[in-house]
Amino acid sequence: PRLFVYHAEEIELGTSTDKLFQKMEIKLLKIIMNPAMISTWTFGILLALIPGILDWSAIWVWLKLLSIVAMSGFHGWLAGQQRKISSGSQPLKGKTYRIMNEVPTVLMFIVVISVVVKPF
Repeated sequence: PRLFVYHAEEIELGTSTDKLFQKMEIKLLKIIMNPAMISTWTFGILLALIPGILDWSAIWVWLKLLSIVAMSGFHGWLAGQQRKISSGSQPLKGKTYRIMNEVPTVLMFIVVISVVVKPF
């Protein structure tokens, strides 16, 4: 979302800088974010299939899984925002993207605390 903040607040649509930002956003999504999400799901599922590694009756496992599903949904939302921006529209204001920029951090915090502390 940080690239979207700068794109929404500083860049005029249709300029060469707009095209550069669109290119950066596409590369970030396709080269970094998509492979990271696929790897996360692949290795997470493989880990969960190891007998005895997770106690599925514990709440922290489900909290972690819910957070990961939410992070995947957020990933999809960002991909949708990137498509809208590439089509020439600026669907949201920079302030909205600033707020949304905190979502992955909060979800990551929940995942880490769930696994390390196992509060429930």
